[in-house]
Amino acid sequence: MNDRPILSVTGLGARVAEEDSDILKGVDLAIRPGEIHAIMGPNGSGKSTLAKVIAGHPGYEATTGSVVFQGENLLEMEPDERAQAGVFIAFQYPVAIPGVSIANFLRTALQARLENGDELDLFDFQELLMERMELLHMEPSFAQRAVNDGFSGGEKKRNEILQMAVLKPSLAVMDETDSGLDIDALKVVAHGVNTLKAENPAMSVLLITHYQRMLNYITPDVVHVMVKGRIVESGGPEVATGLEERGYEEYRRARVV
Repeated sequence: MNDRPILSVTGLGARVAEEDSDILKGVDLAIRPGEIHAIMGPNGSGKSTLAKVIAGHPGYEATTGSVVFQGENLLEMEPDERAQAGVFIAFQYPVAIPGVSIANFLRTALQARLENGDELDLFDFQELLMERMELLHMEPSFAQRAVNDGFSGGEKKRNEILQMAVLKPSLAVMDETDSGLDIDALKVVAHGVNTLKAENPAMSVLLITHYQRMLNYITPDVVHVMVKGRIVESGGPEVATGLEERGYEEYRRARVV
């Protein structure tokens, strides 16, 4: 496996834009190609803020440190440039886009990634989309629905996995993808991630979650515990098992400067 990180976060501080208090207070994180990392922590620990800063969400700003993706300074890139470079973010609450079908949305996204203004062949795209949906055991009719419009929680997350399958990112950041899912929907999402990982072993994944249950189906290489804006412990899957047994109380009591 390549020892050079695909994503390197060093001393990252971040806050909600135009607010005085930092949410992230010196996050250090290195993810190598093909690795699956999980970040766990209590509410308000900064997990989702980290995802939003990586994505370039305009409501959040980095105050200190660096985020380097494949050798490039991610913080100097616009959100669309980050996506085109291979960063994919699956948000906890995906936005609905009434009137825009999933198929048209994905075709536009793929078109934006083509260099030199080349035109995406419609028939090639349709073939790709159907192949991706078959891989994920999805009904073809799903592609004609408006993006997240009236979707259940499970359908929204299934749509996120379909986007990953079509766009084939180098790094997928999944922000509490298991939130609100029943066990059947959780298994569908996990199957999708595991299928894409098997197809593309070099794809890296950052899973952000409160609970260990997602990690019953997607096995991480590294588990991090984030508390009070910092990563305070890192280790193997046994870290998540310990959290399930002990909870976060010992970390909440610990003093983080």
